[in-house]
Amino acid sequence: MQATDYQRTKLFWIGVLTLFTAAMLFVLRTGLAGDMAADIYAGIPNPGEAIGSALGAAFLGFAFTLFLASPLLDAVGIGNVLRGAGICFFAGTVMAIGGATLAGPETAQALFWGGFLIQGIGWGAMEAAVNPMTTALYPEDKTHRLNVLHAWWPAGIIIGGLIGFTVSTMGIPWRMAMATALVPALGVLILSLGVRFPPTERAADGISFTDMLLEIVRAPTFLIWLGAMLLTVSLELGPAAWIETALSAKVGFNAVLLLVYVAGLMFVMRHFAGPLSRRFSNPGLLWVCSLAAMVGLFMMARAESAVLVVLATTVWGLGVSLLWPTMMACVSERYPRGGSWFIGLIGSAGALTIYFLLPVLGRMYDTAMAESAGGADTLAALRAADTPEAAAQLQTIEAQAAPQAFEFVAQLPIPLLVIFGAIWLFDRRQKAGLHAAVQSNAERA
Repeated sequence: MQATDYQRTKLFWIGVLTLFTAAMLFVLRTGLAGDMAADIYAGIPNPGEAIGSALGAAFLGFAFTLFLASPLLDAVGIGNVLRGAGICFFAGTVMAIGGATLAGPETAQALFWGGFLIQGIGWGAMEAAVNPMTTALYPEDKTHRLNVLHAWWPAGIIIGGLIGFTVSTMGIPWRMAMATALVPALGVLILSLGVRFPPTERAADGISFTDMLLEIVRAPTFLIWLGAMLLTVSLELGPAAWIETALSAKVGFNAVLLLVYVAGLMFVMRHFAGPLSRRFSNPGLLWVCSLAAMVGLFMMARAESAVLVVLATTVWGLGVSLLWPTMMACVSERYPRGGSWFIGLIGSAGALTIYFLLPVLGRMYDTAMAESAGGADTLAALRAADTPEAAAQLQTIEAQAAPQAFEFVAQLPIPLLVIFGAIWLFDRRQKAGLHAAVQSNAERA
């Protein structure tokens, strides 16, 4: 059957709602990290590393689910995988909220971590399904459609971020903000009932499951894209998961608003991905985006005022806005026989990187805070003191500790500039050679 034989618009919007829910949960975890750490991890020596580990649990579930679900997508069915994502979003949220509310400290920490892990499993199931579904529904316009689909990731961040900010500002418990994600999670389940979903492009083209798996041996250049994905996803999701904790003290307001602002930039930029891709080519667009992300992160590390932080965040946000969906489009276009397996591989590899990166950033932040405070004991005493003077000192220490993590991540685009630059030049030379050959043949004819 052709892609047009399916309810393309309805299926596309089911994918949008599933991705929107994952984004809401991502920003709620991120934006409420400080409140959750104060509630769940109160009194432990390294709360930054602990909350980083809990946030990383979602990336762990995301990575392994995406890795396992992608090659089995046609066997399980895109519709079943999307329904499973909705169930995990709902169950993981209930587990994190309920565990933190009803259990004792140690059990609460375990359930909280486990709830985020299940949310991550739903996130991975969503990512495994929506990208191959979109390329199957719109094979003639992959880059544009994937970017429009992923524009609803920042839309979810905007809504979730505003909810988190409002709840945090008004002193409402973080559980109430997290519970709002239950509504779109139920919506995914209801809308996906009784709808016929398409097979992936690989299955529709008659490429067997074995051939799809063997494509990784036949196309070793895919490993270059796999390695690049480890770095591109770190540029976007690593800093995004740490912005609220690291920059709130520096800007003087809840920095989750910066995520909302960057999400607005992403939402707009992803609707222009098609024209930009035709202007630069996909590798050229990735090169430009990587350069902007690197400059933005270095600026973020050195910014000393709220205005400069916003400017730096703008440059970084413009840079990372097109990286994830354009990487998916590149792999789908260059390795069609790899199907959902290749798309899932690069996504899961990127997410696994974040699982390891977030605790590292948290540890760097804890160390920098201790050094800025004059020692771990002094820092612990300031955290224990419930006075305005101690709170002011902590805010100063947090602002001084922020740059190290961003300087570390800012070095990651350097190899990307080499990789994407080389591919961009190679493609241009190939296209020029092909054009010259066609022109020569026409002249001889």
